[in-house]
Amino acid sequence: MARHLVATGQLIDEDPAEALAHALAARRLASRISAVREAVGLAAYHAGEWQTAIAELRTYHRMSGLQSHLAVLADCERALGRPERAIDLFRGADREKLDQAVAIELLIVAAGARGDLGQKDAAVAMLQVPDLTSEATVPWTARLRYAYADALLAVGRREEAREWFSRAADVDTEGETDAAERLLELDGVVIEGDEEDEAAEEIAAGPGAPGAVPTRPDADLTGDDDEEDEDEDEDEDDDRDDDEDDFDDDEQDDVVGRSGDDEGFDDEDEDRHPEEAVGNAAADTDSDGTATSDNAVDAERTAPARDDESGPTQR
Repeated sequence: MARHLVATGQLIDEDPAEALAHALAARRLASRISAVREAVGLAAYHAGEWQTAIAELRTYHRMSGLQSHLAVLADCERALGRPERAIDLFRGADREKLDQAVAIELLIVAAGARGDLGQKDAAVAMLQVPDLTSEATVPWTARLRYAYADALLAVGRREEAREWFSRAADVDTEGETDAAERLLELDGVVIEGDEEDEAAEEIAAGPGAPGAVPTRPDADLTGDDDEEDEDEDEDEDDDRDDDEDDFDDDEQDDVVGRSGDDEGFDDEDEDRHPEEAVGNAAADTDSDGTATSDNAVDAERTAPARDDESGPTQR
């Protein structure tokens, strides 16, 4: 299980599909561990598996008591064409208890959802928060300024948008946004090859694009593999005995197809081979044919009548 989590953390940006495969393998071994459910949710988000991401991250929030991925959940709702639900998540969040980074990312996604609904002026107004004009540079400053510039451009305020794209580019040292490119575009500068990549860029910048919201797991998915492997065998044995149906039965059924319950398999097998049941019960009868155990009684009930042996058995 630990190896799968480590692989998930390492591949989540490089190969989202493979990262999701590792995360699902870890869930099969340890579905009751909240960090595993978080890993599946984040990997699914980066792979564009929106429904899976929603189901797993909701489960993680319930198991851990944290609300650290509300922005990711809201972005998934946008990607599924449900901007109203993204706004509902923003409204229902207890922002005083949220980490500031999570609160800002949730605000950005909610403003984008307003834009999806055609409420572009409302999107501009939502983003006019104190953090926007703060002189302090924090990890979310570039993304907030970029979102504000994009919202201004959507309502035709081109000069103001240019100013905020410039301010976003000034603090975007990690290249989280394409503010510099957008600024050049507004200035009429065309970089060679831009036209060929225009369609791909539009898709990448669209609502709910895989990885559009920066994600950082609460658990360390790239920790020391050797330390976790010491308890891996014990964890696997315990988790295989656990009933996985305690969490999110309905949501998981929608996400990953599962076969029905195994109950009744023994009875079905017995019905298919009644002769074996009778044979097994023979040892439990007295010489006078009296049943001496429950097995013999059950066998008598399931065995076909002797008078019907010559004809086909009715099933």
